Amino acid sequence: MLEQPPVHDHAGKYLAQGWWRADETLVDDLRRAAREHPDRTAVVVWHTDGRPKESLTYAELERRVERIAAGLAGLGVARGDVVTLQLPNSWQLLATSLACFRIGAVAGPVLPIMRKRELSFMTGLTGSSVYIGPARHRGFSHAQLSAEVADEVPTIRHRVLVGLAEESEDTPGLAGALDFDTALLGEPGAEGAVFGDTGGREARPDDLAYVMFTSGTTGEPKGVMHSHNTLHATNRMQIDALHLTGDEVTAMGSPTTHNAGWTWNFTMPLLLGATCVHIDNWDADLMLRVLEEEKVTFFMGAPPFLVDLIDRQRAQRRDLSHLAVFATGSAPIPPVLVEQARDVLGCRLYALWGMTENGAPTITRPEDPEMRAAESDGSPVPGMEVRIVGQDGGPVPPGGTGRLQVRGATQCLGYFRRPEVYADNVTDDGWFDTGDLARDDGHGGIRIAGREKDVISRGGEKVPVVEVEAALLRHPRIKDVAVVGYPDDRLGERACAVVVPQGEPPRLPDLREHLDALGMAKQYWPERVEHATELPKTPSGKVQKFKLREQLVHG
Repeated sequence: MLEQPPVHDHAGKYLAQGWWRADETLVDDLRRAAREHPDRTAVVVWHTDGRPKESLTYAELERRVERIAAGLAGLGVARGDVVTLQLPNSWQLLATSLACFRIGAVAGPVLPIMRKRELSFMTGLTGSSVYIGPARHRGFSHAQLSAEVADEVPTIRHRVLVGLAEESEDTPGLAGALDFDTALLGEPGAEGAVFGDTGGREARPDDLAYVMFTSGTTGEPKGVMHSHNTLHATNRMQIDALHLTGDEVTAMGSPTTHNAGWTWNFTMPLLLGATCVHIDNWDADLMLRVLEEEKVTFFMGAPPFLVDLIDRQRAQRRDLSHLAVFATGSAPIPPVLVEQARDVLGCRLYALWGMTENGAPTITRPEDPEMRAAESDGSPVPGMEVRIVGQDGGPVPPGGTGRLQVRGATQCLGYFRRPEVYADNVTDDGWFDTGDLARDDGHGGIRIAGREKDVISRGGEKVPVVEVEAALLRHPRIKDVAVVGYPDDRLGERACAVVVPQGEPPRLPDLREHLDALGMAKQYWPERVEHATELPKTPSGKVQKFKLREQLVHG
């Protein structure tokens, strides 16, 4: 059982402003959609292994949520218990998350790529009582993984596996596991079916909804706590900023167990009563087919997903005439991508900035010029405040770069069982220090300049990492790039460009000539270049620079 989540200092204000709700959660949104348009498709799932696609109407989804909720209750899941969900993109993930809310439990989404070390830490910290995952995914046995973790984490009482019946009886890790279809979907009286009482247990708006671990660009994941209300505010603000409606058909590049996927392709379309479309693994060719056949109108994904789709659309054109919006963030957007999104994919590109801790506090708008997406990371959404401060906490001079801080209705409740870590990032008057550096974009918004811990200090001069990366991405032979610091006895640090080449790999003189032509100051130029086939990234597309720094130092 979890401790009671902290009470937000401005709950009354956010309720009065309409960002929070007094008596409704996503379960009520599901009921409303099932009542008003029961036959509308709620979720579609495509499989990269060639299995037929699956789809559920809102009426079907509601029935499965009720059944799974009864099953979880029968497994002894209490209000406030964390249910670990290490599922790929699937209707099972969505339905089980909602079933958790139906009985007042807490969803614990975990990326499918996590292995024993990470999974043991996460389940041990949250005291999870139930693990739900695939028996096997992409050739990896989650059955065996979950069995090994359960041996180490005493709170895990049950392991429920999707696809267990398809495994051979001698598969390691199956002993003691329950089959998802039998235990949580089986009919009353059927052997192995589990039922419990769901009455009077439903989550309230200020209850904890999920504990989601940050994806780890710094190598230190933390369990972010969000209530149903902070998540609702995130969805409501995005909907309002982009003028989205219930007619949307959404799709996503990231896993749904990542905050971006969870928000943009699960909870937001559910709040709208719209249709969300998923593929269980990233495949650009399959996604283009999905965009065409499902008539997707809205897509969210980091720039690498956008680049993949542009490349594959050029190779084999699909009818993407319904696709209107492509929202992206987590990396610089060169102007050419804005143009290619328009000319190749036929959609408008929007830039945003966000974190697991607070959703997407800034985003560019339909009212902005199209090219704003390459110049800005957006202006604050209603209900969120943003400021840029210097090291002393005071305002930075015009054009200056400082620490980005935010506060408002989407801000999380803290880090699970690490209150001291969260407190270190919050000022006395409630501003959350994001760890990002930013400057004013000149249009009432922000431009991210890098991570505070990712600053390269070369002889006392701070290198604007994000701007250097954006400039290098304009080089025709650079597909992807990350600029990171490495130690230097004289200057303290120097800058290295780790380049994923497009064609012939560019040499250091090529990069310097390119940056000189763009008018960039020489003290910002990289002094070393390394080539790579790909950059280490989180599932949402953020570059894990701590890994690159380790490689530069240790080889």
